[in-house]
Amino acid sequence: MGRDMPSAFPNARLLTWLSYGAMMSLSIGINLLPVFLTTLSRLYGGEEGLSQEQLGRLGASVFGGLVIGIVITGPLADRFGAKPFALLGNLFIAVSLVGMALAPSYALLGVTFFFLGLGSGILDMILSPIVAALNPDKLASSMNLLHSFYCVGAIVTVMIGTLALGFDLGWAGACYLLLPLPLVLLTAFSLLRFPSLIAEGGRRMPLRQLLRRRWFGLALIAIFLGGATELGIAQWLPAYAEISLGYSTEFAGLCLLLFSLAMSLGRMIIGAIGNRVTPITLMVWSCSSSVVLFIIGCFFPVPWVALTACILVGFTGSCLWPTTLAITANHYPNGGASMFALLAALGNAGGIFMPWVVGAVADLSSLSWGISVSLLAPLLMLPLLRAMRKHPT
Repeated sequence: MGRDMPSAFPNARLLTWLSYGAMMSLSIGINLLPVFLTTLSRLYGGEEGLSQEQLGRLGASVFGGLVIGIVITGPLADRFGAKPFALLGNLFIAVSLVGMALAPSYALLGVTFFFLGLGSGILDMILSPIVAALNPDKLASSMNLLHSFYCVGAIVTVMIGTLALGFDLGWAGACYLLLPLPLVLLTAFSLLRFPSLIAEGGRRMPLRQLLRRRWFGLALIAIFLGGATELGIAQWLPAYAEISLGYSTEFAGLCLLLFSLAMSLGRMIIGAIGNRVTPITLMVWSCSSSVVLFIIGCFFPVPWVALTACILVGFTGSCLWPTTLAITANHYPNGGASMFALLAALGNAGGIFMPWVVGAVADLSSLSWGISVSLLAPLLMLPLLRAMRKHPT
């Protein structure tokens, strides 16, 4: 038998939707800081403000917590189950939001950002296997829907942060406005039973055994390239719109919201399509169209056309990460949480590597050429997908 079917597992639909909400909670940890960089510089840096290095250290604190959360949660969830970590992730985010609002010093602010990232990392790792276990018959659609709510969370977080600034509520006000979501999820999750993360009656496949499988190695490369496709352009889009295309700072910031909206819409549409299109076919279309849009976005001489193409990459590239998770979960139903942890780590590694490459190439040439390097990720993914389809073992 496979995992518990949605009709058989108690409150499967409710738990699935709460997991979607938890993906929004996770998104708070990743997207709150960029909105308030200048505000925090003034609050904690005095008249001179914080240095760029000090502001960067806050971002590094979030990322450090995120990576640690992903890495340690996988093996522990295989041993103790999913529920403790769904609770712990939301608890860390809730406590961190209060701590960030009240932090009296830069040092304590950095500590709270670390725990915010830790909570986000725990949720980033545990939510995908929970949703996969609850929806074994529609893995691709449910995984895309799950990850669409990360984008919704990003939009909500940026909007709340912007409104808090506009209504003079400040940094603390934004933290308190975002607090109800993890608290509600913490309460709701505590009342529900969670599914097993491996197929019913099966034994978890050891990670060492998984790593010896050729197909799994291809899946790890695929999710690395998926993260690179998504975040290579997302990290640089506002700067590209302002510096290379000549748009205002305010409008350039709006472009990132539009990119997130396009990505959310893409994942929701794929979730609605369900099993009517095979996942590999969907990913091939996604990669091919993304390559074309990258070329238009980087080299078309009309700024609004180039910018529109860049934003649409959010739509076309939206399915690569979650669909890779889905097809891998379908391929190895007994992979357990450790498998998802490794996939998440490789996806985030791609999301770190490509923005760095874009910046390095931009320093040597221009931002247009820098962002154009991102097209290598979906381009390289095409033969990889062919190999995954041709050699399914």
